[in-house]
Amino acid sequence: MTRHARLGITLMVSLPIAMAAALLLPNIVIVMSPSIDAWLLRRAPGPVSRGDLVSFTLTHPIAGAEPVNVTKKVRCMPGELLRSVERISRSSGGGTDGWYYCGDRFLAISRPRTRDGRALAHLNWGEKRIPAGYVYLGSDHPDGFDSRYYGLVATRRLTRMEKIL
Repeated sequence: MTRHARLGITLMVSLPIAMAAALLLPNIVIVMSPSIDAWLLRRAPGPVSRGDLVSFTLTHPIAGAEPVNVTKKVRCMPGELLRSVERISRSSGGGTDGWYYCGDRFLAISRPRTRDGRALAHLNWGEKRIPAGYVYLGSDHPDGFDSRYYGLVATRRLTRMEKIL
């Protein structure tokens, strides 16, 4: 086989693969957090519903100086009753924890401090319905950084995602 023939075959194989990667990779998100049971996600069409995975940009001192992209699960929807109950913390260092419920469903417990000991303020919501255009985000991980700490998130900021792997 001539050198030109090998080049032609190489280009016929590699160019379609490179084009497919260029089109697909920008839509794939790699999850680096143990709080979500997924490794790879992609954007998904449709409205946001309870249980959906969503991504958004978070700006918060605990998350760092620069905004970060995070992925969470929608746990409580507009119109649903969100309740937080303050209880004395069971963790060392004192303070209070917030216990969060959506209707009768238990969601999570906040912590008064981060793992490295920094004070961690949490959402003290009381008992109110979630307003239109907002959701409570969370995860199944007890130490997840979610709406317990940064509050409700506007649905217009969310991108609905689906699990690939």
